[in-house]
Amino acid sequence: MKNNYLYIFIMAITLYLIRVLPLTLIRKPIKNKFIRSFLYYIPYVTLAVMTFPAIIYSTEYLVSGIAALVLGLIASYKGLDLFKVTVICCLSVFVIELFL
Repeated sequence: MKNNYLYIFIMAITLYLIRVLPLTLIRKPIKNKFIRSFLYYIPYVTLAVMTFPAIIYSTEYLVSGIAALVLGLIASYKGLDLFKVTVICCLSVFVIELFL
C-alpha cells in the first residue's frame, strides 16, 4: 500500500514538472525555425502514432488491416474526401475477411 502512494506522488511530480517547466523556462517567443516546426508537428505525429497500430490491429486478420491502410492511403492521395476513403477501407476489410 505504501508503494501506491509513492507511485502516485512520483507521477504527480513528473506531470507537474512537464507542465510547469516550459512555462517558467521559456518566457520569450521561440524564434528558431527548427524548434517551431518541431513543435508544430508534435500533435500530428502523436495522432499518427496512436492511430496507425489501431488501423492494422483492429481487424480479425492482419492482412485485411494492412490492405485497408494501403487502399486508404492510395484513395486519400488521389484526392478523395474522407467519407469515400472510409467506405473504401471498410469495404476492403469486409471483402477480405469474407474470403479468409
